[in-house]
Amino acid sequence: MKPITPEGAFTRAAALCSRSEHAASDILAKLTAWGLPAMQAHAIIDRLVDENFINEERYARAFTHDKHAYNGWGRIKIAYQLRAKGIQQSLIDDALATIDQDSYLDTLHKLLRNKWHEVSSREPQAARAAMLRFAASRGYEPSIIYDAADQVIKDAQDD
Repeated sequence: MKPITPEGAFTRAAALCSRSEHAASDILAKLTAWGLPAMQAHAIIDRLVDENFINEERYARAFTHDKHAYNGWGRIKIAYQLRAKGIQQSLIDDALATIDQDSYLDTLHKLLRNKWHEVSSREPQAARAAMLRFAASRGYEPSIIYDAADQVIKDAQDD
């Protein structure tokens, strides 16, 4: 592979950022993988930010929306992943606040109903424990997991 010029790297990175939102840390990793020295890579990141190709507030909101809507992730897991990408806590908090609470609870109940179909043949406590572990692994808060799991179990038993 022939070496990439800084201008070529900028053009390539800008094209990536034009197609979808990216965190600065993700683009920095790509730039260094393309063989750019750290100083040049950071200069390109600064230029991408200045020209609004990279906007971490926009990225945090898009990431939050997509991971909740399409992957069924809870706030804890989303926040953890955003922190791992170097997003500021204030931007994470703002992005998490965009999740509608009713939609959030509906998603959790849907996930738990699907899980209940897998574990309902187990001993009741083991089935409940499996549901709780599953919801926790998806990043939902313990304060809502217990009530949601109990409601799903109650609804299933009432049917």
